[in-house]
Amino acid sequence: MSYTKRFRFISVIIVTALLTTACPGGSARISAYSDGKDWHQFLGPDRNSISSQTGLLRSWQEGGPEVLWSAGVGIGFGGPVVKNGKVYLLDREDGVCDIMRCFDLETGAELWRFTYDAPGSLSFPGSRSVPIVDDRHVYSVGGNGDLYCIDINTYKPVWNKNVWTDFGGERLPTWGITQNPIFYGDLLVVASQAPQAGVVAYNKLTGNVVWKTLNLGITGYSNPKVVKIDGDDQIVFVTSSNARRGEMGNVVGINPRSGEILWTYSQWETTAQVPCAIEVGDNRLLIVGEEQATMLKITKTTGGFDVSEIFTTKEFGDETKTPLFYNGYVYGMYRTVSKREGLVCMNLDGEIMWKTRRNPNFDFGSMILADGLIIATDGNKMLYLIDPNPTAFTVISQAEMLGEGGASTDGFVESVLASSTQNYAPIALADGKLLIRDQYRMIALKVVE
Repeated sequence: MSYTKRFRFISVIIVTALLTTACPGGSARISAYSDGKDWHQFLGPDRNSISSQTGLLRSWQEGGPEVLWSAGVGIGFGGPVVKNGKVYLLDREDGVCDIMRCFDLETGAELWRFTYDAPGSLSFPGSRSVPIVDDRHVYSVGGNGDLYCIDINTYKPVWNKNVWTDFGGERLPTWGITQNPIFYGDLLVVASQAPQAGVVAYNKLTGNVVWKTLNLGITGYSNPKVVKIDGDDQIVFVTSSNARRGEMGNVVGINPRSGEILWTYSQWETTAQVPCAIEVGDNRLLIVGEEQATMLKITKTTGGFDVSEIFTTKEFGDETKTPLFYNGYVYGMYRTVSKREGLVCMNLDGEIMWKTRRNPNFDFGSMILADGLIIATDGNKMLYLIDPNPTAFTVISQAEMLGEGGASTDGFVESVLASSTQNYAPIALADGKLLIRDQYRMIALKVVE
């Protein structure tokens, strides 16, 4: 394999961290139930990377924020969630099993774990996805497609399914299943992307399928996102494309109560879709992929919905995370095989406000907005506190404090993991603590006064 192809291989596989990719919403709204103490799902209370946490430290001590605790974890890209003072993380022993682990938020002590068989190994080994937790259960999807509902009081499974094989899936997608489940009322919604199902809604308590769509397109690594169109909820999902076969990707609007397809945009192009739709107001959705972004306008009509394309630009993209939208601007980490655009700020007309390029470089990192500031990892060793200023990239504090990866060096993929920090997992912020997971540990940092 040539260097270019191998690098492309590395670049695309990182999509499993985003785990991506689920997905920032269209405004800085915070749910009424959010007080900054919980981060119960992928990308926070409203799945938009925005926290109601206040009192952030504006300057850090030498070496960065205080490390409150550190816990050893396995190789992987799945990030943590927090509910009622407990941290939940899907870990993995490669080739053997998946492990749901629960830690104390204050001390980092492991409180319990549940392990289930999950044989086999994927390129870039380790966990893929982020759990979701309510007052009774924690739900997660492993890289083999195993969907588990676990009682957080008994630490035992309530039900389990497989989002891939249950719907006709055979050989796993290249980089496994990377689904971060979402709640909609009493439903748990996951994108199966198997031959017999696109998006699936399960009853949260029983695991029974309430509705499912037909297959929606080429399998990718994105997640469904709930948005508002004319005041009504819709689930929007984005698929991948295959330029070699001339197959474009789809952006699909779904009725969250019935699974009915409401509208489809069929001109999306990206090889391995990770980011999901970003709601930016006025019934507009920004669709972002590895090397382009498209703004869509959804218009309700007497007969259904019309979809119009406002603009498409190749000056903005994000391969592994859904960009952050705040105060009329979108912030993304635009890094591909051929591009090193760094952190990029774009307005809603598609105009690029600034790019950091390689100074500083951002390599598949993660971002959270809190107290009017962006906390960001660069995917490697750096942690930043950034003023979301559309006129210029403005750093308030920064520190090199993230460690080296801990993978073995048996083979090309593993050697890449071992030679870099691989801080690609989504970060979490709860009760004043920033949680960061890399290839061998999870740390809690004190980031409030």
